[in-house]
Amino acid sequence: MSFFDTHLLNVVIYLPLVFAALVLMLPASEHGQVRAITFVGMLLDLVFGVWAYFRFEPSGSEFQMEFRVPWFQQFGMSYHLGVDGLAVSLLLLTVFLGPLVVLASTTYIQHRIKEFHLALLVLQTTMLGALASMDVLLFYIFFEAMLIPMYLMVGVWGAEDRRMAAVKFFLYTLVGSLLMLVAIVAVYFISGGPGVRSFDYGTLYNNLLAANQQLAACSSGPEGACAGLSGLAATLHTYGPWMFAAFALAFAIKVPMWPVHTWLPDAHVQAPVAGSMILAGVMLKMGTYGFWRFAIPLFPVAAHQARPFLAVLAVIGIVYGALMCLAQRDIKKLIAYSSVSHLGYCMLGLLAVTGEGATGSAYQMLNHGISTGALFLLFGFLYERRHTRLMSDYGGIAKVMPVFTAAFVIITFSSVAVPGTNGFIGEFLVLMGTFKSSLPLGFGAFATLGVILGAAYMLWMVQKVFFGSITHRENQHLRDMNLREMLTTAPFIVLVAVMGLMPQPFLDRIAPSTDRYVARASVGAPGATQAKDDQLRVEVMSLPSTAAVARPSVPAAPLAVRE
Repeated sequence: MSFFDTHLLNVVIYLPLVFAALVLMLPASEHGQVRAITFVGMLLDLVFGVWAYFRFEPSGSEFQMEFRVPWFQQFGMSYHLGVDGLAVSLLLLTVFLGPLVVLASTTYIQHRIKEFHLALLVLQTTMLGALASMDVLLFYIFFEAMLIPMYLMVGVWGAEDRRMAAVKFFLYTLVGSLLMLVAIVAVYFISGGPGVRSFDYGTLYNNLLAANQQLAACSSGPEGACAGLSGLAATLHTYGPWMFAAFALAFAIKVPMWPVHTWLPDAHVQAPVAGSMILAGVMLKMGTYGFWRFAIPLFPVAAHQARPFLAVLAVIGIVYGALMCLAQRDIKKLIAYSSVSHLGYCMLGLLAVTGEGATGSAYQMLNHGISTGALFLLFGFLYERRHTRLMSDYGGIAKVMPVFTAAFVIITFSSVAVPGTNGFIGEFLVLMGTFKSSLPLGFGAFATLGVILGAAYMLWMVQKVFFGSITHRENQHLRDMNLREMLTTAPFIVLVAVMGLMPQPFLDRIAPSTDRYVARASVGAPGATQAKDDQLRVEVMSLPSTAAVARPSVPAAPLAVRE
């Protein structure tokens, strides 16, 4: 690989910060230049992000485009970046949304424009950094850092109750994250002795693997079978459930799962359109990604024991979110509660621990970012015209906004998983994987009920807002979409069709990650057939000496720790 290839992830992550520095040097009154530079920065980041996506080779090593250099080596920390199939797919989703968010905010944001675009660029860097981090503490730093720009986005540029929503969002996520930090430090200390401890994800996972296998074997044996556990396995037996609970709570809040979801509707309703798009499109995926990458593989036995409980919460979230949508009269709050329902499918697919379920979960993470992000975008355009969120204030607007109506209906079809759209692929795989899993059939049945309810609340909302007679005089002269709005919406519609009709290229990149996730999650299932060692162990590049130049992983290299 070339020097640029070895540093490609750094370019993708920090390019928005470079443009943030350029924006910082501009006078606050230069609104046009601020918007233009931010848009160019996001567009260039999209180019490099697409490059990284196509540089990823599904048949190569698990983590690719790795970059690793010493960083606080005395504490076992290294600056380690790398992506697998799921991470690079979510990275693509993040850079895809970047320029569209800037376009969507062109007329919506009218005060503190420079500060708003600085927050956008910093937030982009933190989200990309979290997805590419291979050091657990580095992930935590990015994971926490993204709270600050999002808090400002809601609290400064939000609606009438923005401060309450911003504080609620910040406190919920901060409490969960601090508990996760305690668990990160705990697993760091138990996973190795002095001098060999590390925060590197590969080292932590591989050090715990044998103990997790021993613990899983003893948990299926007769009473007293766990008496002869090794020291590490005995520690995991005692404290593993608590450490898993800390990780799980932090990520469950971020998803969000029922019943720790109550911050989300307020944050979505009060956030500006850009905040809602980013929150739905990327930030909520940090929760499901965290379960996939960290919580379940590091503590598979505790995860298996908690699996029925978490699956119940996922199904409750699916049905509860859909029922709450049926009860809403506020359009934006309806879309917000639909996220609780849709992310429930992602969690259920993860917890099914089947190839179909995990693949559907990963694909649904991408789908939700497209469909729900587009719904918030389109409603933002409508809100700019009428400045009301109530369904009763609309009605019949298809007569005066036919292009807007057509775009909204297409995205609605994606949200309710109509065959031929991206949403159908994800939800179908999740349901198939759930029915094939060891979970009782009731989980799949209740999740299927969520599909029916989802169609009901979305089509009901479309009928109330767009069809019937125009009953409010203000709606008679609404203008249809302008060129900027059509250009911003078109990429979403294209992806709805492409991902629905030609999903295989996307699934091919996710598949190796799915296989390894299922193998590692199955370690915690007593009596389960264990996968081969190359499916279980995490292979990453070794830490170079201080004087050495970090070198990348080679996609076609054998699956072994590279010295």
